[in-house]
Amino acid sequence: MIEENIIITSTVHTRPITADIKYLPTKTKKPLILFVHGFKGFKDWGVFNLMATEFAKLGFIFMKINLSHNGTTPENLKDFADLEAFGHNNFTIELDDLKDSIDYLFSSRSIIPAHEIELEDLNLMGHSRGGGLVLLKASEDERIKKVVTLAAISDLSKRWPQSFLDEWRAKGVQYIENKRTNQMMPLYVQLYDDVLNNPDRLSIPGSIKDMKQPLLAFHGTDDETLPVEMAYQIKKWKPDTELVIMESENHVFGATHPWDKSTLPNNYTSIIEKTREFLK
Repeated sequence: MIEENIIITSTVHTRPITADIKYLPTKTKKPLILFVHGFKGFKDWGVFNLMATEFAKLGFIFMKINLSHNGTTPENLKDFADLEAFGHNNFTIELDDLKDSIDYLFSSRSIIPAHEIELEDLNLMGHSRGGGLVLLKASEDERIKKVVTLAAISDLSKRWPQSFLDEWRAKGVQYIENKRTNQMMPLYVQLYDDVLNNPDRLSIPGSIKDMKQPLLAFHGTDDETLPVEMAYQIKKWKPDTELVIMESENHVFGATHPWDKSTLPNNYTSIIEKTREFLK
């Protein structure tokens, strides 16, 4: 199995996008899945590496990225070592990161041999906020063939209560606790301003209604972070969505970080199989 780690240079800012690529070399063209982590997430979280291996075994190229401002660094891929980057992240930056990542695959810089990748079969997959991001990107990039979401956010504009917004505006920053690392992670008010200043581009409902690609959406009934109602909203806006509701499952479908087992939770086995059927 080929495992490659790369750094993609952004075209709009100075922070790098780190990525890894996994596939079985067969000298035949394979579909690619580009995976995007969620809020306070990273490409090597929990079960994501095991998931990449399973997709590679099934004949896909699986590429995971660390968004440039997610707080990790090339030297610290699993730690939030750059909280200033995290605080200055926003959805426009993340969409630009996705564009840079897709452009890389289509460029001469790509390390994937041309005989191994089918560029006409490029698919996006995202978890949580990353799920919302791939929904936004699909509506503005025709190179994307299909989209898969895991517990996706359905609307960015209604995420924060008014009291939070008022305090955010007054202070210029809010701090969100990362209970796993005990870090207080800054969110500068520019994140909210980005949503206000780009109402069309950052409208997930509008993007879902406009997107032409087939969509497969997974969500757990016991999601403690983004309620399952968000999945039903997505289905309402795009009626041909293939919606998979997983009973009694939480926001990460039973996974944790770190994940020390050598096998995936049963829910991920089901997710992988249903995704394989959807994409192939």
